[in-house]
This record gives sequence, structure tokens and C-alpha cells, in this order.
Amino acid sequence: MNAVGKDVVKVALLGCGVVGSQVVRLLDEQADELAARVGAPVELAGIAVRRPQRHPELPADLVTTDPAQLVARPDVDVVVELMGGIEPARDLLLDALKNGRSVVSANKALLAEEGEALATAARESGADLYYEASVAGAIPLLRPIQQSLAGDRIRRVAGIVNGTTNFILSAMESTGAGYADALEEAGRLGYAEADPTADVDGYDAASKAAILASLAFHTRVTAADVHREGIRDVTATDIASARALGCSVKLLAICEQVDTAAGPAVSARVYPAMIPRSHPLASVSGAFNAVFVEADAAGPLMFYGQGAGGPQTASAVLGDLVAAARNKVIGGRGPRDTAYAHLPIQPMGDVRTRYHVNVDVHDRAGVLAAVASVFAEHEVSIATVKQEGGKDGDDRGHGDDGPTPATLVVVTHEASDAALRATVEALSGLESVRGVASVLRVEDLGRPASALGGAQ
Repeated sequence: MNAVGKDVVKVALLGCGVVGSQVVRLLDEQADELAARVGAPVELAGIAVRRPQRHPELPADLVTTDPAQLVARPDVDVVVELMGGIEPARDLLLDALKNGRSVVSANKALLAEEGEALATAARESGADLYYEASVAGAIPLLRPIQQSLAGDRIRRVAGIVNGTTNFILSAMESTGAGYADALEEAGRLGYAEADPTADVDGYDAASKAAILASLAFHTRVTAADVHREGIRDVTATDIASARALGCSVKLLAICEQVDTAAGPAVSARVYPAMIPRSHPLASVSGAFNAVFVEADAAGPLMFYGQGAGGPQTASAVLGDLVAAARNKVIGGRGPRDTAYAHLPIQPMGDVRTRYHVNVDVHDRAGVLAAVASVFAEHEVSIATVKQEGGKDGDDRGHGDDGPTPATLVVVTHEASDAALRATVEALSGLESVRGVASVLRVEDLGRPASALGGAQ
């Protein structure tokens, strides 16, 4: 199917929720400008929704409950998918692409899971597949990675890609609130869904990390390849400890090309981590997103803005729609996804970083030496150690109620994730250790680490 020479570019819209309703509004309000940019008017052919009664504001002649029939209409040139979920979106978009209809999607879960199938269908039919809105809302991020940096070698993409978790962690830092109270506030203000699982457990960020890693390193990465940890276990004590070290706690998506003994590999992971306040990401607060891209020639680049919201995400969708529609009018094609590198995924156990470990102990003679020996046995080098709580003096550890509790705060040098996990397991088995209260990674992200005990 080819729209070259057509007087109008017809668009099928699948889904009309918060983002879809804004797309409809912008198509109407900016009709003349969009036509000038595209070279032809852009008009809605139909809008597929599940419950038409919830959309009385939409023109009745455009509304349908049969998305498959809408996608199959011969006059449709571009399909904009804002339904979410894997099915039926997957089959609908594959059908559209196989029949030469270009696709614009904001569906991060689908793209992280089925990106290869969609890209193959687009390549084989000559259709376009655009998905700028799937990762960072209004922030132009994917197109710069895919096009502007096409002649460079990207080494790392790292950042804050989930506004809900960033709002929660920012609130915990600014107010001293615990996780539950900050989550409740996020829900009250509309930043958290009624079921916040996808956000707070890192699923949303992991899907976005998979998309970023696939584009940056020309290797197909799925959400299942991304190591994922959420923020439920981050405590007010963790936030205070980070502040004392000159750090902030952020949920990070980190994608890197790393050198291993077997050759280059891709590391993709999502977890809460301490980052130095000297790093620009530390100052990103509220529901904002920010991503750092580090390339050989271009150096570090930062992309910042609102990563969600109806108008913001609709802006990115319209940008993709204009590109797809313009290609239909002039007969061009957008950039193709490339996965030629076929790099392996680095196991999480091999990933090296630094750690902040809180160990609850019985405050008595020999405890520090015992704890330090466990770290040494597992080849995890200690950078700094500090004791909090406990007793001072000759009667140390012999209170009337038994051994006095204390906390050892340990910051390590770089170590593998596997070594740190083995260390934590061994610590839990010591008679003098009451438990490992928390473990947070420390990501310097290229910044000097001297404030946290220096580099190894």
C-alpha cells in the first residue's frame, strides 16, 4: 500500500484514553500546520475504543469497537496504537505492518516484548515503525539515539525513566517520609496508579531499558533480559544514609556495552541506587525524567523533561505521526531498526559496581573483625566502615538486656554482584549479625567517587 499522490493521509487511532484524547485534540487544533508539515491533510479515519459510551465527545461516525476492521480498511495509511498491553495490540500492528500501513506506538511493553517481530514486519513490507513516545514521553530521546548518533559509538545510556518512582523517592528525600506515605501522596496527586506495581516494582522501567539497549547497541534486548529491582524496600534510613554520603537515591535504568573476557556484551539493569549529588541526574526531582547518553565522539549528552502525561506523550506521538505521514506522501521511508551486532547479555552476577551495606550486629568485641573477614573472603574490598548506635566503654556489649544492637555501615569498592550476594548470605549466617538491613548499589556514572571512599 502506498499513499504517494494521495490528497489526504488517513489515520486509524486505536485507543482513546488520556493520551489518545490529546492526540485527537491536537489533530483538530493543529490541522492546518500539520498539513503544511506533511504536505497533505492528516485526518482520522476512525477511532477504536472498547466502551463508546465513555467518549460522548468523539464524533459518532468515527467511533468503532472493532479495531481489526478499522486497521484493515483500505483507506488507512497510518495506524496509531495507544491501547497498551500485548494482545490484541500485537496482532493488530503486525497485520497493519504486513499490509504496508505505517505504525506509531507508545506501547513500551509490546515493543520490549515483540520489537523484533514488529521491526521484521516493517522491514519486509517497507512500512514505517515509530515509537518515540514509548520511553520518555515528550523528551526527544529515541530519534537522537537512532539518527543523530548513528555515526557514533554509544557506550552507556543511563537515567530516570519512570516519573512515579522518581516522585516517590524525591518526596522521601525532601520530607523524610517513608515509602508508604510517599506512595500515598503520589496516588493522591495522580502520579501513581491505583495499582502501582508496574512502576514501583520496576517493570515499566525495565521495558524502557530494553528498548534503549536495543537501539543503542544494535542488539535485540527484551524486558526478560533486563535485571529488575523496584523501590518498595527503600527506607527513610536509606535516604538519610545517602544524604550523609552526599548522594541521592534514584531508580536507574542502566544500559551499557561492556568488555568481558569473551568479548563485548550488553548489560541492561534497573534498580534503586545512590548517585553523587555532583551528577546532574541527582537534581532531577518530582515526576520528571532525565537520561544520560555517553558516546565516544559526542561525549555525555543529557535529555530532560516530562516523561509522561497526556499532552506531553501526545506531542511525541504527533511527531512520529508527522514523520510517518510525510514518508507516505513523498514515498520515503524512516530509519530501520538495526540488530546486526548480536551481542550477548552480560549476566547480572558479572556486573561490577559499588555497594552501601547496612549490617545490624550485636555490639561486642570482635564483631567488626568478623564482618570484615567475610567481605575479604568473598573478595569484596571495603572502602569505608562506620558504626552507628551501640555502647562505648569497657562494658561494651554487656547490657542488662543482652548484647547491645548496633549498625555497621559499609561502603565497598567495586565488586561483582555475585560476590556481593554471596557476602550478604554469609553475613546472615554469623552469630554476631542480627541481619543485613539493606543493600543499595552506588553508581558513580563517570563521576569522581572520592566522597564515598575513593575508587579501587
